[in-house]
Amino acid sequence: MFTCVRRIALVAIVVTLGCAPVENAGPPQIDELARDYAATTLEGVSVSLESLRGQVVLLNLWATWCGPCRMETPYLQAVYEEYRDDGFEVVGISMDTGDAANDVAMFVDEYEVTYTILHDPTMQGMELYQVLGLPATFLIDREGVLRWMRYGPIPEDDPGFLEALSDVIS
Repeated sequence: MFTCVRRIALVAIVVTLGCAPVENAGPPQIDELARDYAATTLEGVSVSLESLRGQVVLLNLWATWCGPCRMETPYLQAVYEEYRDDGFEVVGISMDTGDAANDVAMFVDEYEVTYTILHDPTMQGMELYQVLGLPATFLIDREGVLRWMRYGPIPEDDPGFLEALSDVIS
């Protein structure tokens, strides 16, 4: 009986490991290629991280109902305005589920957001980037390499963020 239980356990482990997506095992790592990801504009046009290669990208996963996201948005807008002429893109991807395009559009209007806003109603980005709570932000260099990340809001004038941004912009 003990041998049978061990065999069943071993088979369960092998099956589980065989089903795990190897390329996304664990959280993203600094100095590795950012995980390929695409979401759609509010008009339904797909935009991928791959299509933004050559630019510095600040990927921000957020939601309209998220209090810290609301507090962080004006700062992200200010950073975007300061660096956009240097090949810097902020890409905010809403994790609002279902048909929330109107809510996202109202948020964009209310906060006067001019950076790229995408929508991921199935929240694939949460799984792909191992995000448990919002906001979550990933700084990706011109070659598509992850250079900095933060789970939680970025405080205004955060020295670690500003140093990483300066390093990839120059």
